[in-house]
Formats: sequence, structure tokens, C-alpha cells
Amino acid sequence: MAIVTNGPWLRQITLLRSEVGDWQQYPFSIPVISSLHSLALSSRVTCFVGENGTGKSTLLEGIALASGFGLQGGTRNFLMSRPDPLDDEAESIERLADVLRLRWAKRQSEGFFLRAESFYNAATYIDEVGAIRSYGDISLHKRSHGESFLTLVLKRFRAGWLYLLDEPEAALSAPRQLALLVRMHDLLAEHPGTQFIVATHSPILLAFPNASILSFDEAPIREIAYRETDAYVITRRFLDDPARMLREALDEH
Repeated sequence: MAIVTNGPWLRQITLLRSEVGDWQQYPFSIPVISSLHSLALSSRVTCFVGENGTGKSTLLEGIALASGFGLQGGTRNFLMSRPDPLDDEAESIERLADVLRLRWAKRQSEGFFLRAESFYNAATYIDEVGAIRSYGDISLHKRSHGESFLTLVLKRFRAGWLYLLDEPEAALSAPRQLALLVRMHDLLAEHPGTQFIVATHSPILLAFPNASILSFDEAPIREIAYRETDAYVITRRFLDDPARMLREALDEH
């Protein structure tokens, strides 16, 4: 089945720079955030890439909160308790979300924000509200991390939704990353409103056909080709000559 190629429904993310109170305050001190004006989304699959600490997950979390999702993930209907009010990270994401404006061609009424860091909390919430029928009839806690993650994707994800995925590969083996990629392909083919924004280090997920890859390694954020990503370059070099890569890495240690 061919993938529907209509443009994304979430089209643009704009930082209201005049409303930022303190550019030295996190997360506005992150270079890619401090340089952000407007970020256009040209594809129905957008990947955020960059080293740890470059701001890709921070911006994704800000987009999620500005889109109506909770800080701990899930659908917009997940009513999990807010993190501790003294949680600096939560407060920083709220500050960012307050000054983000999203432009939609048509706003999706449904979606899912999947955070690897808070997946345990989401699974617990599903148990507490008795919603396991929608997730394979078995508590996600009774499966391995990877199994529960993939079960959620296969059983709960629907065509026409907005998906914000923060490093989904953290729970998935290489074959299961391919399974996620296939599920993404199928959902995109089923409905023109399906859209994915994925923060990832995975060379498998980054290879999704026609994905737009946005690099956070240098400010401002810029689009790069798949073969320019560190995930591809380093993985390719390692697979071509693992002994040499290991010697180089260990010699530098």
C-alpha cells in the first residue's frame, strides 16, 4: 500500500520571542531554543536528531504540552497527576510551552505522546483506570519493557492521530524498531491526517522513507540528509570495520 503523501497537519512551530522573560533561564539558554524563530514541518514524519543535551527532547515535550498532552505522556485524555510542583524540569517545559504557538492545517483531535522516561507511569495509569482492553487485555507491567512498548504501538495507535515519540528505540530491539517502522508506514497509508514527530538516535527509524530529519547539533536547527546523521555515519563505520573502530575508541580512552 502506498503512503499517502499529503502534507502534515501540524505545519509550523513558532517561538514567541517577545514573551520570553529570561534568555539565560533554562530551557531558553539551550542554543537551538534561543535561536528558534519558526520551524516549518514539511513531512508527515519528522525526526529530531542530535547529541544528548542539544534540546530535541525538550522541544518535543514543549510541543506536546502546547498540543494538549500531559507532561507524563499518553493520549490527551490521560489525567495523570502533574509531577511535583518543585520539579524544575516540569516547570521549564511549561515555560517553553507557554511561548510556543502551533499552526495547524487541521488539528488532530486524537494523538499519543510517548516518553520513554515516563512510560512506567503511563502503564500504571492504564491499569488504574481499567483500560487494559485497549492495550492487549494484559497489563503492560506484566510484559517486558520492549514487549509492552510494542503492544501499545500495535494495539492502541490509530490512523489519523498525531504521534510524538521521544526516543522510542530505548525500549526496542532492532527487529522491534523495524516493527515500529512498519506500523508507522501502515498508519500513514491509512489516513492523510496521521503524523509523527520522533526524537531519535536510531539509524533504523531515521531511515523512514521521505522523513524530514532536523538536526539539533548546531543552532539554528537545520534539515539534513539521512547519510549526514551521526547515527548513520558511526553505525556504518562500525559495521564496516568494528575492530578498527574499537581500537580507535579504546586508544582515545
